[in-house]
Amino acid sequence: MIASAPEVLLPEAEIARIVEALAQQLMPVTDEETVAVVLLTGGLWFAADLTRALGRRGRDVRFDALWLASYGDDTESRGQIEVRAPLQRSVAGRKVLILDDVFDTGLSLAEAVRIVREAGAAEVLTCVFARKPWPLPRAPVPDFVGWEAPNRFLVGYGLDHAGRQRGNPDICALD
Repeated sequence: MIASAPEVLLPEAEIARIVEALAQQLMPVTDEETVAVVLLTGGLWFAADLTRALGRRGRDVRFDALWLASYGDDTESRGQIEVRAPLQRSVAGRKVLILDDVFDTGLSLAEAVRIVREAGAAEVLTCVFARKPWPLPRAPVPDFVGWEAPNRFLVGYGLDHAGRQRGNPDICALD
């Protein structure tokens, strides 16, 4: 059952601090030829903030997106990934940094890694804002994680419930 009033778990200021810390960690492993690939739709908020944080440090990464879906409007993954929109630019021979909002089942990240490797990426790095605990092994394990999230239904900062509450600047729990 989803509660009506969300509980703030991570306020906007703490989200900003985490994003800045991730940008600092990514500086030594990215360059001007790196292609940041955001997983849509939820990862857009994180990717925008992270690429701006990298830009403030003088790192102007290239940008692209993959639109993958596994939840639809449900609160649980359907267990399969639908590719709704492919990459728009070539990643052949380039380092790719895949960015996503939350790592739970690992299915979306695994599919994104497969897609960019098949597209010829020279190297693939993964970065997620939040990682939720999961009872089963997941592959791949993200290279960079901003926040170890609780196993709750999260909304805000790109995370949604049936397409709503993505724009909340805090990360909240609805359960």
